Amino acid sequence: MFARTKVLNRPISVREGDTHDVPNGDTGDVAQEPHAGDDRARLILPQLQLDDLLTELQARLETARSTRDRVHALLEAVVSIGGELDLETVLRRIIEAATTLVDAHYGALGVISEEGERLVQFITVGVTDEQIAAIEHWPHGHGILGLLIKEPHALRLANLSQHRESYGFPDNHPPMRTFLGVPIRVRDEVFGNLYLTEKAGGGEFEEEDQIVVTALATAAGVAIENARLYEETRRRERWLEASAEISTALLSGTGLHEVTSLLAQRARQVADAALATVAVVDEAAGEFQVVAADGDDAARLRGLRVPLDRSIAGRAYREGVALRLADGGAAASEAGLPTQLPVGPLLTVPLGVGESARGVISVINPPGGAVFSEGTQRLLEAFTGQAAVALELAERRRDFERLALLEDRDRIAKDLHDTVIQRLFATAMTLMSAIKITQKRDVAVRVQQAVDDLDDTIRQIRSSIFALQAPAEEESLRSRVHAVVDAASENLGFAPSVRLDGLLDTGVDEHVGEHVLAVVREALSNVARHAGASEASVVIDVGDELKLRVEDDGVGIPKGGRRSGLRNLRERAEGLGGSFTTRARSGGGTVLLWRVPLKDA
Repeated sequence: MFARTKVLNRPISVREGDTHDVPNGDTGDVAQEPHAGDDRARLILPQLQLDDLLTELQARLETARSTRDRVHALLEAVVSIGGELDLETVLRRIIEAATTLVDAHYGALGVISEEGERLVQFITVGVTDEQIAAIEHWPHGHGILGLLIKEPHALRLANLSQHRESYGFPDNHPPMRTFLGVPIRVRDEVFGNLYLTEKAGGGEFEEEDQIVVTALATAAGVAIENARLYEETRRRERWLEASAEISTALLSGTGLHEVTSLLAQRARQVADAALATVAVVDEAAGEFQVVAADGDDAARLRGLRVPLDRSIAGRAYREGVALRLADGGAAASEAGLPTQLPVGPLLTVPLGVGESARGVISVINPPGGAVFSEGTQRLLEAFTGQAAVALELAERRRDFERLALLEDRDRIAKDLHDTVIQRLFATAMTLMSAIKITQKRDVAVRVQQAVDDLDDTIRQIRSSIFALQAPAEEESLRSRVHAVVDAASENLGFAPSVRLDGLLDTGVDEHVGEHVLAVVREALSNVARHAGASEASVVIDVGDELKLRVEDDGVGIPKGGRRSGLRNLRERAEGLGGSFTTRARSGGGTVLLWRVPLKDA
């Protein structure tokens, strides 16, 4: 049986026979039994402490697991960026890995210029194409971004807008509050900065985030250095290949136009530029002429003339040094380049040095494009220097070949004059003597015909001698007359015969020569349109005066026909103090005779 009593106002249970529940005699008081709640407290307290320890252990395990996952992700990112050698791909992977590691919504990597003053490249993650188009332009390195350029240390901000260096955002820029910036170093050089904003969940970037991104930036510096070395190696290979190709083309006799076009193409590739030009100097006119261009808008520049004293190219040419501009827009405007041509970073290198300089090679990127580095400048200088040497050697070889050709032609002319003509002349004299002693008329006629043929042959040989002794220039009057006759052959349907006697190239000035070309062109055009001829001849004889005769075997000049073309020929002759006549040719056809006096006659 249990009896219930009350101790300290609390009910307890006492069982008969239990000694610790027996009253103590005199006082009638009852001894208190130990409190049951205290026993339970003593049992529960260790259990609560154990739960706390287990909870703490579980939290630490979660932290360790999270750290392990983050380290694993970091290692994966390092391996990913370290296994790529293309610089653009490396930079893209770096910023993608950084945003993933710290759960940032937006990320960017800004490449700093060699001067260390501004951003020359900006790669983003998390910004859509529509947002990019709305922003219109990337930052140049002011405000918070500029602070990291001036003070390359990690920077964490809870609110971008509250920092003293904050410039705010341009219109249509996505809202950004939290910020983490970490510099990327390549050896002792600050290559650029990582910019991360808007941590997922709205929280702030923590110290662990900064540590992880700093570690990634360290590995990124190594990867960037490897990519840059690889890129420089590839550029050197392209430079060596291009130099060998240019030298081979020049020394194998390839035309100068083809070589300059190849020079522009290879210069653009060596410099990784959007556009390259080759400009040759014309000291007499005080201008550059763009003889070759390759790349964007190249067609607008070919043949363009640029003032020597008002252009960056002129300064590079005069001083004999390469000039590099981060923004060549003002220089292009001053030189008078087409306003439609977008000019950003510009590098101009002289083609040769000192008196052997021939012009300049320029490479151009559009506004906002990559600025040409010092390494690119050195490569282009080496390439241009070697090309200039090859051009000099090729010109010396052409001079030697031209001299050898002139000597050979002079020898042939002397042989013709001293041997062939003398023999022909002697034969003609013998035949002339035979005419006097012959009794039969038909024999005399035949001999006279032979004498006339010999005279004609002598004139043709003399014409050949004059041609051989004339300067070996492509633009001589003699060669231009042949070019006009050759061009008329297509319309005529046959090739006219041509005979040019006398000092056509040295005795006829440029003004009269232009009229001669026009008369030959007009006369042959008339033959092609109206004569219906099957053969024609052009004879030019230069002595005290210039006589031009064009004959054909066509239908002749009809009476009452249009004579506007003939009137032009007459006006040209009269304008030079000469005359122009036409007559019917025996056997059918027409003879045009155009004569003008020469100034030195």
